[in-house]
Amino acid sequence: MKRLALHWQIVLGMLLGVLFALVLGKFEWGPGLIKDWVKPFGNMFINALKLIAVPLILGSLIKGVSDLQDISKLSKMGFKTISFYIGTTILAVSIGLIAVNIIKPGNSITEETRVELLDSYAGEASARQAAAEVQREQGPLQALEDIVPENIFHAATDNGNMLQVIFFAVFFGIALILIPENYSQPVKAFFDGFNEVILKMVDIIMLAAPIGVFALLASLVSEAPSADLFIALGMYAFTVLLGLFTIIVIQVLLVSAFTKRSPRSFMRAMAPAHLLGFSTSSSAATLPVTMERVEDYIGVRKEVASFVLPVGATINMDGTSLYQAVAA
Repeated sequence: MKRLALHWQIVLGMLLGVLFALVLGKFEWGPGLIKDWVKPFGNMFINALKLIAVPLILGSLIKGVSDLQDISKLSKMGFKTISFYIGTTILAVSIGLIAVNIIKPGNSITEETRVELLDSYAGEASARQAAAEVQREQGPLQALEDIVPENIFHAATDNGNMLQVIFFAVFFGIALILIPENYSQPVKAFFDGFNEVILKMVDIIMLAAPIGVFALLASLVSEAPSADLFIALGMYAFTVLLGLFTIIVIQVLLVSAFTKRSPRSFMRAMAPAHLLGFSTSSSAATLPVTMERVEDYIGVRKEVASFVLPVGATINMDGTSLYQAVAA
């Protein structure tokens, strides 16, 4: 019997997770059971994908940059990449602002709920305001300064330092280009093999994707709030999803315009990455799958994918840009 495609397995896992949570939610012991016995499987799935994010970026980016053999190619690719990322980020923020001002999802929250929320999160809000004040007092080049790590091993211990890892990987790859080939070849061969091992780990982890998204969606539905706050969050989620759908439509149109690839084949190839991003809300967790789909199913050259995608997962979060515009 023909095996169900991965993206349909993920969709099925999401639907079953929602139904499972709704059924068990009718019992007093249901939410506790989901929290203690189901949610951990979702967390383990996300952690497994995050586990290989830094090794994947190091291996693929060093390999991709060193394979270029010409630093001028890297500068051209970098300019095109950053220009495209800035354009799509501005577009995502604009779509988010237009959608939220039309739908106005916050209007469904009552004054009583608003006051309760302000009281509940007063401490957290104050801490975030203090952090924002510290950020505001820093110099204009602080963000650029933070990209250069003082210790690569320390930077590699936190997925939040992905830009520092990317800086090191690009720097390392450029150095490989500049040294004699008899010295660089063994190092490149090591990272070729290292990269293949990491990609195989992605394949193994994705076998558990349907179970992982089942657990994630079940816990999400089980922990959902009630009454008017639930309605407001539902409207907020609808606004964000509408904006994300618009971005995907624009993405498909851009792919069709520049590559002449049919929208249907592109969406079929990228469906597992899209669904995984939707269910995990993590760029780091989705990156390994995105790289696999882009290289193996779309046909993008490894040296391009290994540079563009890790950088994009760090600085080109169009979904996050849209979400922040809606949330604010």
